[in-house]
Amino acid sequence: MSRRRFLIGAGALALVGVGFAATEGRNLFYAALSEGVDEQISVGEAHALADARDILLIDIRRPDEWEATGSPASGHRLDMRRDDFTEALLELTGGAQDARVALICARGVRSSRLTNRLTEAGFTNIIDVPEGMLGSGAGPGWIREGLPLDRS
Repeated sequence: MSRRRFLIGAGALALVGVGFAATEGRNLFYAALSEGVDEQISVGEAHALADARDILLIDIRRPDEWEATGSPASGHRLDMRRDDFTEALLELTGGAQDARVALICARGVRSSRLTNRLTEAGFTNIIDVPEGMLGSGAGPGWIREGLPLDRS
């Protein structure tokens, strides 16, 4: 192996190591995506908190996704593409922008982006569930964890 290839390879490993340390072991993709997200919880935590009514869990996926997999039994379905999404969410929270709301999607990408958008819109207690329903680099997901589903 040439010295140049060795140095490039060592540099790449060093960057990965720095990235891993800087994100405290979290997946780099999800760490970058969730920048600005104040709180993230696992699917197990989301289930327990929603079941105890300590959070409002919102499945923000599309209706065809709900039909294909079901949605969290302890959650609410609210398609993030709705023009009146913010108003519908405020209706679910009783008008409280400080209500504890956790967002879940398929793999954590949409929930992270929407968490940031809702925070910018004045919501103060939005929580991301980055594992999603199907699993991601953040964890196995709601379905693989065997958590209760609403298939109606």
